[in-house]
Parts: sequence; C-alpha cells; structure tokens
Amino acid sequence: MVQTGFGGPEVVRPHDLPDPEPGPADAVIAVDTATLNRLDLLQRRGPGLLPGFALPHIAGMDVAGRVVATGADVGDVRVGDRVVVDPTIGCGRCASCLDGAPGYCASLRVVGGNRPGGFAEYVAVPAAVTHRVPDHVDLADAAALPTAWVVAWHALHRVGRLRAGETVLIPAATSAVSIAALQLARRAGATVIALARTDAKRSAAADLGAHVVLDLDDHTAATVRDHTDGHGVDLVLDHVGAATWNTSLTSLRIEGRLVLLGNTSGDQVNLSLANVYHRGLRLLGAGAYAPADFAAMLDAFFAGGMRVVRAAEYPLADLAEAYARQESGDLVGKILVRP
Repeated sequence: MVQTGFGGPEVVRPHDLPDPEPGPADAVIAVDTATLNRLDLLQRRGPGLLPGFALPHIAGMDVAGRVVATGADVGDVRVGDRVVVDPTIGCGRCASCLDGAPGYCASLRVVGGNRPGGFAEYVAVPAAVTHRVPDHVDLADAAALPTAWVVAWHALHRVGRLRAGETVLIPAATSAVSIAALQLARRAGATVIALARTDAKRSAAADLGAHVVLDLDDHTAATVRDHTDGHGVDLVLDHVGAATWNTSLTSLRIEGRLVLLGNTSGDQVNLSLANVYHRGLRLLGAGAYAPADFAAMLDAFFAGGMRVVRAAEYPLADLAEAYARQESGDLVGKILVRP
C-alpha cells in the first residue's frame, strides 16, 4: 500500500512493485502482520515528520514475519526464521550509534517512517535489527510490540527507574503505550493507578491488572492522593500532554518523577518553577530508546504473563478502513494489518 500524497486514506493505494532484494547485510521478510501507529497517520496527513521522508512511501513501522532471503554477509539470520523488527536503524558509525543510542543518529532511518515499511507483502531490513520470535508467541502479537512496548519499557525502566513497591499513575490507560506500560509496571512490582475516559476503557484497564482505575475526566490530584495515603505517586507516565499536565504534576509526591513521552492533547503548557524546585520534582523526557531496551522488552514479553490487546484486524487491501478506525479513537489496543 503506497502513499503518493498527503491527505486522507485515499492517498494510500495498492501498487504492484518488484519484490525487494536483500543487500549484503539485509534480510527480506514475508510480512505476517504489521500494526498501525500514530506516526503512520500523521505522516499520511502531512507533512512528513521524519527527516528523509519522501513520497512515494510505504508505511508500517511494526512488522513481524518469516525470513525468505538474506544477503551474502548475513550469518546469524536464516531463511525460515520467525522474526520481529526493531524499526530504528542508525548509521553505525557516529558517536550516538557507537554509544548504543542509534535513535539519536543524524542519519536515522526508520522502517515504515522514512524507508519502506511493513504495509506490503515483503519488506527488506538490515538483518541486525531482526529478533527471533519463539514458537510459543504468535507473530501477530509480536508485530504489536516494537513501537508501543519498547517506548513503554524505555520510559518506565531506563528513564523513570521504576522500582518494586512504587506507585505509578498512567493517564489514558488503554492506549497501546499505556496498555504495555500498565503490564510492565505490574511485572516490576509497582502499584498502578490507571485513568481512562469511558466505562469500557476503565473495565479494560482493570482487566489488565490496574490496582486502581479512575475516570480520566473527573479525577483530580486529590483523588489520586486518596489512594496513596495522601502522599502522591512516585512516578507519572504521561503521553497525553497539555490536558493532563497540571494533574500529573500535582499528583506526584515530594521528589516524584514525571516522565514525558507524548503530546497528543497539545504541546504547550504553563509551568510553575517554584512548584517543581520546592518539591524536588524531576521532569524526565523519554526520548529515543536503545537496542538494549528493545531486546530487554522482548525478553520480558516472551517470558509470559503479559498480553497484547488487539483492537481490530484488517486485510492489507482495507488499510483505509484501518486508518479510519485508528483515527476514531474508539479502540482499545492495536490495529493489525495482514497481507
């Protein structure tokens, strides 16, 4: 499915293209499942957000499937392997890449972001960014992991330094990132307070293991404190942005941490410096994840005890309908797209 312009779903149409050939260090994957992300929608509407984005474009950042061909220099990935793709690809030579942070590479390439992605029958990627999927894990579940789950892992563990026994507040608890964060936080031994807007979404958050579930629209910092003996939470994981900014800050205990990883409700906020420094709060931006985060996230999920929530599934030819469902906001979990 090829994007040839900016606008609504009509700018993405089926095209017959030659199957990709592997470069010396590449693997070609027969796509089993790809999943939708917010970036796919934003770049379809325009303009392209990632440096190097160009039309025509094949989106689809989250991809799992089977290897059908490899390049001459590939030794540890074999035809037939079931794999999931880490979409972040650095140059491998700059200071950021050598420091293990290719997400900050000035020449960053992202599968489905600024190079061809998984909304196709086949996709070619560097073999180094493929990870084997164990037989007990459904490839469709594996395809839902790359973006949402690694972002959640990175925010909670590498940035937020979540510890067992702490309490974490998660607004918009049934987004794909929040579904992952809720389960990862529970796995780490934390108490989870989840915020969601509808009865159905609050029920879903409770089913996923949230210890306390509150109405996203009606909750206040005082309500959150009622569930923490008046102290406030240790950590807030906020990807909503402006709409939840004040409550996220005031829900924190003394020396609490606010991890910021999104701005879906707006980017600009008012900040009281005194409120931050007098209470010793830490405001932490969760930027680019590292390959080590991706591998650790996969190990955690593959060990069992957590699950992917599937909102809907569409054939590749019905990608326009999948986009419309994603844009509606009336969903819990990930939308799967299958060739």
